[in-house]
Amino acid sequence: MATSYDIVIRPIITERAMGAVTDKKYVFEVAKEAGKIEIKKAVEEIFGVKVKSVNTLTVPGKEKRRGAGRPGKTKTWKKAYVQLTDESKTIEFFEGMV
Repeated sequence: MATSYDIVIRPIITERAMGAVTDKKYVFEVAKEAGKIEIKKAVEEIFGVKVKSVNTLTVPGKEKRRGAGRPGKTKTWKKAYVQLTDESKTIEFFEGMV
């Protein structure tokens, strides 16, 4: 059985993702095999917040060159958009980044 820290891999810190933090929307890279319910429970357990909804999408790997014309590909990964409830506190990790 996977722990919460195996499900939520890392936060996504981009300009677009940070723009939604004021609306209590956060973006995380999650395990590919994790479902929405597992992601919700993991975020609630790790950060101590109440999650309203979770939306996920799979980001396909990109074709890249590796050296002298050798083809390669970056990994395919899963992204989760997490919306917190209005009564929930914010995630403190993102406070100083906005």
